[in-house]
Amino acid sequence: MFSTIVTGIILGAAAGMQPGPFQAYLLNQTLKNGWKSTLPAACAPLISDGPIIALMLMILTRTPREMLTVLRFAGGIYLIYLAWQAYRARNDQPAETARATRQSVIQAAGMNLLNPNPYIFWATVAGPLLLEGWRESPAAGLGFLFGFYVSLISVFMSFVLVFGFVRHAGRSFRDKVATVSALVLFGFGLYLISQGVVHI
Repeated sequence: MFSTIVTGIILGAAAGMQPGPFQAYLLNQTLKNGWKSTLPAACAPLISDGPIIALMLMILTRTPREMLTVLRFAGGIYLIYLAWQAYRARNDQPAETARATRQSVIQAAGMNLLNPNPYIFWATVAGPLLLEGWRESPAAGLGFLFGFYVSLISVFMSFVLVFGFVRHAGRSFRDKVATVSALVLFGFGLYLISQGVVHI
């Protein structure tokens, strides 16, 4: 069981440190609303990954190609929408409110559900490891999940705290970083759509 927990921790840290739209979203939300309002959004995978894991375990390695294509298109469009929102709000006054916190969590969870990467990740990497641990014992399987999410969420929260320091830099610098993060979201959106076109 200890080995499965360690495996989960290592895999979670690696997944969390890979640059992606989720990290860009956390950066933008931290600059916009502050680290206190954005920190709960780092836990969004705990909300969105449940259905993803359940689905991938049911049809592990047999995911219909059409489903991933639809997810690519939907995820790309959603990321472009978030990029437009982020760019439009780059000069807004920060708003550390309960509403901003809820919005960040909901948007982050929605991004994960429409992003094909978690589906592919759980179908090809994490899912088989989870099943292997579960066959050893349910405790080992749960240990893998525990280690993975403690590590993943810790990395995301660290990003938010680091980005929080950036927020206290000069206004011009914050606006530039916010614009870059919006462009990154837009770029990932176009990339997902292009992948959808390729896999039609």
